[in-house]
Amino acid sequence: MLLPSIFGDNLFDNFMDDMFPESGRKTFKTMPSIMRTDIKETEDQYVLSVELPGFNKEDVKLSLKDGYLNISATAQDEEEEEEKDGKFLRRERYTGAMTRSFYVGEDITEEDVKAKFGNGVLTLALPKEAPKKIEEPKYICIE
Repeated sequence: MLLPSIFGDNLFDNFMDDMFPESGRKTFKTMPSIMRTDIKETEDQYVLSVELPGFNKEDVKLSLKDGYLNISATAQDEEEEEEKDGKFLRRERYTGAMTRSFYVGEDITEEDVKAKFGNGVLTLALPKEAPKKIEEPKYICIE
């Protein structure tokens, strides 16, 4: 029987931390919630909404290569502040780098992609490719 978790991503997080308090974990052990993405189709475009909580606009990079839209984000770990202000007992916010790729097709260019970032959500608008018309066969004259 499946039950909703009221303990976060993993039921045993708190249990393991109590058994091994000096584990020194700073990031998630598993990252199932990173870069959750909703994709919506409208009449003339696709809209991607990518969750990037805790990231700034400057931390996110977008690139197109071989028909793939690549999203990369890097969150810096602030070790220096940790020592000045005290010692963390538990850190659940992600620090490090992550990437995700989506195939968008060879015809999409950087100018076609519209991107906005606000409130921890990256919103991308990609145009739909117009359906190719099926050409009637051209006949070759036989002499």
